[in-house]
Amino acid sequence: MPALVLLGAQWGDEGKGKATDLLGGSVDYVVRYQGGNNAGHTVVVGDQKYALHLLPSGILSPGCTPVIGNGVVIDPSVLFSELNGLNERGVDTSKLLISGNAHIITPYNVTVDKVTERFLGKRKIGTTGRGIGPTYADKINRVGIRVQDLYDESILTQKVEAALDGKNQLLTKVFNRRAIEAGQVVEELLTYAERLRPYVADTVLLLNKALDDDKVVLFEGGQGTLLDIDHGTYPFVTSSNPTAGGACTGSGVGPTKISRVIGILKAYTTRVGAGPFPTELLDEDGEALRRIGGERGVTTGRDRRCGWFDAPIARYATRVNGLTDFFLTKLDVLTGWDEIPVCVAYEIDGKRVEELPYSQTDFHHAKPIYENLPGWSEDITKAKTFADLPKNAQAYVKALEDMSGAPISAIGVGPGRDETIEINSFLR
Repeated sequence: MPALVLLGAQWGDEGKGKATDLLGGSVDYVVRYQGGNNAGHTVVVGDQKYALHLLPSGILSPGCTPVIGNGVVIDPSVLFSELNGLNERGVDTSKLLISGNAHIITPYNVTVDKVTERFLGKRKIGTTGRGIGPTYADKINRVGIRVQDLYDESILTQKVEAALDGKNQLLTKVFNRRAIEAGQVVEELLTYAERLRPYVADTVLLLNKALDDDKVVLFEGGQGTLLDIDHGTYPFVTSSNPTAGGACTGSGVGPTKISRVIGILKAYTTRVGAGPFPTELLDEDGEALRRIGGERGVTTGRDRRCGWFDAPIARYATRVNGLTDFFLTKLDVLTGWDEIPVCVAYEIDGKRVEELPYSQTDFHHAKPIYENLPGWSEDITKAKTFADLPKNAQAYVKALEDMSGAPISAIGVGPGRDETIEINSFLR
């Protein structure tokens, strides 16, 4: 049976939670492989709406085991807040598994994140201020705190003291803040140890054995392709690898075991935070997309910047992820426009450019070249098959598929769990 990777093909917020949840009943494990509580998924089940930040979306599927992999950074207070919230709503969270090699977001990581972003002023990146970047920096600098460290107080104390040696110099001498006491941090982190213990496992061994036993494993990325630290619009990116390669390093499952890579693609484009965005709309159309699409960040609460569909971005995502399929979301939001512009290329320094430029400067100055496609006015939220869609909606989907470089195998026509048209099975 297959190992599937499901990830965002734009700047995140494409509707990955719904896609993962739809597959949840058909898979045995859903694995978050990177990011932290800076990612947000909204999942609608019946008349219930769930906002998930750190937990894998598969936690809402009773037969599925949710896993937080080694590539994730975990804020224990957020984790238990989410678990408690789901438990209060009758969701069974007891099957959750957490890698002992996942890194912990410490209180000082959050402090450094907030003061650094404030210090940057107009040059700020637009982080969520949740300590994600500093935690990944500690990981790379080899002063990070892992989940397994909570079970050896001596090692934990040594690591916290080592991490704070440099950070306290920064806080006191650069940011004019108080030094953070290592003992207080250790004491706080130890309060989570026993609460975490039932969930901690050797997830690398478990997932590989599951695949050997023909179980279906779905790897769920946070954020999106253009927020990838290596392949995104650097420096306006996240601190990890949401692209398909990150699924391997963030879970310990080798690339030869991945059979399908599914890109979640919104029928228009959005992003949160600073950075270039060629098709961004600062007019009534942009406001309409934001209002109709409910474009507000699940985690940040910030309004998303909105623009028309960008085909070069979709082609780029296909290329760097090796996408086999697309799941097109929020097609219903476009209902009501007489014409729908689609960016097919860019103009840069007077020249037509078909692909995403590698240069940040060029991308910043890229002007979208649009083709207008005919719109539709019919309600599509009740459509169950592709043939049920209005002809112009069908043509729009086919045009996006042709421009993007991979088949569109499913279409979201509304926010509900059942408001999806499945064209080809992802488990084929």
